[in-house]
Amino acid sequence: MEKSVDYGLEHYMKTIPGMQSIDPKTSSPLVLAYIGDCVFDLIIKLLITGKGNRQVHKLHEETSRYVQASAQSYMMRSIQERLSEEEHAVYRRGRNARSVSPAKNQSITDYRRATGFEALLGYLYLCGAYERLTELVTVGLESMEHRGSGGNPDEGSDKDR
Repeated sequence: MEKSVDYGLEHYMKTIPGMQSIDPKTSSPLVLAYIGDCVFDLIIKLLITGKGNRQVHKLHEETSRYVQASAQSYMMRSIQERLSEEEHAVYRRGRNARSVSPAKNQSITDYRRATGFEALLGYLYLCGAYERLTELVTVGLESMEHRGSGGNPDEGSDKDR
């Protein structure tokens, strides 16, 4: 009997005509953040829709709670102590990148920290480090769950080394 090979999505993505590999080590931090934003958005949308069918407007409202800069900044503070030196360097590059303008209704600090968070996720995704990516997102999401019950990772301090 012939054994089938279980390919992951990344294998099939490479078969799309014109698809090029992206080197995460040489990509700009804003390109990494652009990819990380998409990856995080997809994770959150799958998480939210997995809770059951609802009106799209309600799905959007719940998704927005997680994908806004202040929530990503909060999650980043909760995972920061768990980062390797390499991961922290990627985060710092993303955080320090000069983008056009911050999102409306967000502080510049939250916006920059969120950009670093997205850059880190984009980097991990492009490196194929899916287990590590999901581990860090899980820690961040768990911190959001505790947010309402007073679990606040150093709200007043900036632990960005």
